[in-house]
Amino acid sequence: MRTILPTNDPDVTRELIQAMPKTDLHCHLDGSMRLSTIIDLAKEQKVELPSMTEEGLAKAIHMGEICEDLVDYLVAFKYTCAVLQVDWALERAAYELTVDAHADGVRYIEVRFCPELHLGKGLDRNAIVESVLSGLRRGRRELGVSSGVIICGLRNIDAPTSLRLARLAVSFKDRGVVGFDLAGAELHHPAKDHREAFYLIRNNNMNCTLHAGEADGPDSIHEALHYCGSHRIGHGVRLVEDGSLLNYVNDRRIPIEICLKSNLQTRAVARLEDHPLRHYYDTGLRLAISTDNRLITDTTVTDEYLLAVDTFDFTFTELKRLVIQGFKSAFLPYRHRKDLLVEVAAKLDAMGGVPVSQVG
Repeated sequence: MRTILPTNDPDVTRELIQAMPKTDLHCHLDGSMRLSTIIDLAKEQKVELPSMTEEGLAKAIHMGEICEDLVDYLVAFKYTCAVLQVDWALERAAYELTVDAHADGVRYIEVRFCPELHLGKGLDRNAIVESVLSGLRRGRRELGVSSGVIICGLRNIDAPTSLRLARLAVSFKDRGVVGFDLAGAELHHPAKDHREAFYLIRNNNMNCTLHAGEADGPDSIHEALHYCGSHRIGHGVRLVEDGSLLNYVNDRRIPIEICLKSNLQTRAVARLEDHPLRHYYDTGLRLAISTDNRLITDTTVTDEYLLAVDTFDFTFTELKRLVIQGFKSAFLPYRHRKDLLVEVAAKLDAMGGVPVSQVG
């Protein structure tokens, strides 16, 4: 049941949402490039694309379109990854992502990618991670956007590779890498096959999240939690099908990374109205509104919050609570997270609505 608080909420507009300090905790680097940058990098590296115009390339990658399924959606990444095979391209993409995030009102972003997809021109895995971190550090210096890297294993690549990537993540612990993830094609690629990688991550006191419940059912979420020990769940759309598991997630305050438009594109839901966001919120789950892939999905964090307003009638005070939940879900040290929350709460309260202390 929804809790209705007395409120003097301002009218929710795009401008208001954009001005709110926000997080983006589920954002793939290779899915969040600028079309113009892909074309520039392709020309510089002599990479062939399906089109060398922004309009043509947008059509080729199904930008913003509903796909057949998750696997069809993932096809577009072959074009972005093709131009991200050298250090300066990775650094540029990471930096530009922070610029775009800053324009979107994002105060903290976690950028994820799989280094295995960037080995085509001789870069080693350490250099790949360093290049991305360099771009993010520049964004922090110039724009004040805090960030962290999440290294991804892939379900459809073998478990020894995931373990190697987990070791890579551990080697960058406290140097910019804040977590480990398992992404890729979910159906028929169980997370439990990669549990050794997640044991290594947890045994080294690092954070982990898994894509689960996007293209497969609640059993996939169960595996992510109970075989891999996930601290957050990416997407989690089908958690709604298992009330006992949902209560487990809720009771333990395990955050769900919500990506509305992406879930529609990959057919995780048939219609936005069918998305369980409102049910999750009203049940009390901890949620983190995110983009997934800014380019492929053609979205921003502001767009995602607007979808919540337009589709599920979220009020400004409810949006404030969602924003706070995003910061609470960040893979940040407690002290840093606490300081950031104080700063963000003050800014949100200055914008109106019920005080954060009453809704957070």
